[in-house]
Amino acid sequence: MDEQLDPRNDARDAAQPGEDTSDLPTGIVVGVDGSEHGHCALKWAAQEAKRRHRPLHVVTAYSVPLFAASGLDGGYATFDDTVIRDGAEAVLREALEDLGTVDGVEVTSSVESGDASGVLLEFSKAAELLVFGTRGRGGFVGRLLGSVSSALPAHAHCPTVTVPLRFAERLGEEVEDRHIRAEQAKDGRRPVERIIAVGVDGSEQARVAVLAAAEEAMLMGVPLRIVCAVPQFTGTLAWVPAPVDREQLFEDIRGQLKAGTAWLQSHFPDLEVQTSLLDGPPVDVLVDVSREVELLVLGTRGRGGFTGMLLGSTTDGVLHHAKGPVMVVPDHEDERLADRGKFGPMLIP
Repeated sequence: MDEQLDPRNDARDAAQPGEDTSDLPTGIVVGVDGSEHGHCALKWAAQEAKRRHRPLHVVTAYSVPLFAASGLDGGYATFDDTVIRDGAEAVLREALEDLGTVDGVEVTSSVESGDASGVLLEFSKAAELLVFGTRGRGGFVGRLLGSVSSALPAHAHCPTVTVPLRFAERLGEEVEDRHIRAEQAKDGRRPVERIIAVGVDGSEQARVAVLAAAEEAMLMGVPLRIVCAVPQFTGTLAWVPAPVDREQLFEDIRGQLKAGTAWLQSHFPDLEVQTSLLDGPPVDVLVDVSREVELLVLGTRGRGGFTGMLLGSTTDGVLHHAKGPVMVVPDHEDERLADRGKFGPMLIP
């Protein structure tokens, strides 16, 4: 792989000094739980592993419940986990059978005992990317998906991708979930552009996300679209000292987007970069963008400034309603950020 395309978000750097991560899976890690959501995430992860020429590790996790003992001592008795583990192994076998052979990809798997969030968070120390569905099923796998898709992006050491079930049709998979089928029928088929989009708000965290999105776009051989959403100011911003000149605001943002594009292309000279400045609430804008692109990339958090809260709480909102895969990139140091100021105006110097 070209050195320029090597992942910069190596989660092993996030491990504590002296911590041994050699026994953890590397490459792409995907969580499955026997649900359609998990199956959709698995298919997407397999495609990504093939694109990156990286190994794929498929994992399911289960928790062993504790039951109050009926004895007079008031203690607790542990439950024999054999049946639960057998069920988890069956789910994993079925997932691997459905996946089949992925050309050029080494596929490994494991059944882990423990809270799913904790298991995947530990795996994120060595993984290049964590992938999971937007929600899943209960039962023996506990909460492998669902709440995990909200908890992990905020705490994982490596980038995460959540894959909504409605994306299955773009993977050539049939969806049985009647709610998703009804939603698809209502929305109709909208054309999907071969493009990566990234949401920005002028923060350092957004610039980290832009670099990750550029790497992904190069890997896929598609253009990158930088999206900035500008919400209307409301009465909740009563502290604003004077009316905001939105025309001037948009002009200032365009200048910063132009400067940011020049900076990005200095590091990715072969990448086609587009910019899109949109008027509207960031969550609504980015959810709509997610319908039309291959992947939407966001940072874990952002700041106020010219677009309010594009990242942070907005990332969480987008994850709950996105119509396509969303990558969330954790904040980290990157030497390429140092020369951004040379290319023009920045919200944050």
